[in-house]
Amino acid sequence: MNEPQVVNTGVGFVDASKLVLAAAALVGGVLAYYLYPGQPQALRVLMVLGGLALGLVLLYSSQPGRELWNYVQSSRVELRKMVWPTRQETWRTTLVVFLFVVALGVFFWLVDMGLAWGVRQVTGPGG
Repeated sequence: MNEPQVVNTGVGFVDASKLVLAAAALVGGVLAYYLYPGQPQALRVLMVLGGLALGLVLLYSSQPGRELWNYVQSSRVELRKMVWPTRQETWRTTLVVFLFVVALGVFFWLVDMGLAWGVRQVTGPGG
């Protein structure tokens, strides 16, 4: 009859290999930067950027990489739907947080002074 569809959520060998190669490309680019200190700075930076580019291409060619890209794209769509606070709301919230922090600082300072006074009463002036 109708059997439930099995969804494979694991990473296959080919995709795992692509992920390892992507990480190796990135690490290789960074290592090349440090292993060739006598080369011109521009060439060393190009080595890092080349490793990064190769790593991104390998990452995108894998199924987890495409899923990550789709997640980033959908996150950007959701981010555009956000209603951000106005400048006035931001300043008011910042002021409330600042005043609350100052009030708590004064409160804890008073509690600390009270506890220190109590300890001095119990242990005496030299303790």
